[in-house]
Amino acid sequence: MQPLIDNARTFGQRPEEFASHADGQSPQVLFITCSDSRVVPALITGARPGELFELRTAGNIVPPYTSGSPSGETATIEYAVEVLGVQDIVVCGHSHCGAIGALVRGDDLAAVPAVRDWLAHAADEPGACDPADVTVGPAVQQHVLAQLLRLRSYPCVERRLADGRLTLRGWYYEVHTGGVREHRVDTDAFETL
Repeated sequence: MQPLIDNARTFGQRPEEFASHADGQSPQVLFITCSDSRVVPALITGARPGELFELRTAGNIVPPYTSGSPSGETATIEYAVEVLGVQDIVVCGHSHCGAIGALVRGDDLAAVPAVRDWLAHAADEPGACDPADVTVGPAVQQHVLAQLLRLRSYPCVERRLADGRLTLRGWYYEVHTGGVREHRVDTDAFETL
């Protein structure tokens, strides 16, 4: 922890570099990814402060849209689309994902009931995947596509897609290589960017 504290102490010692951030934000991309510490959106994309609006959830899960009892995730997506006017939403899954791996292996999650209940949003998705494959790549890629489909059910996303002001993108990040692949509709495959 101490190196992180030391960096935080020196980080704000150049206020002139940050003054323009007080004027607001206008990110072009909502980046939805896993909470996993090995997945760092700004590092992967090279984004500077203000360029990405991020939503991080266990397993990069997009919960079903419900207007009666909205979640923080739903509110973040709606804000990014309606208020910030992002032009792209990227759902980025990753190799070696603990959440998807737990579903693929059928892990007993009784000791972590909140995690178990959260993963229920994705429990029917992983499909056939070799439980011995530690990357769980095929299951993660299938899961990314399911999240993109779920995003389409959000009214704000549906409207922006219909009028051409929004694009959805599915990415797969390999934590062991640093490689990024994007789902291509024409080939229905994740291909290198």
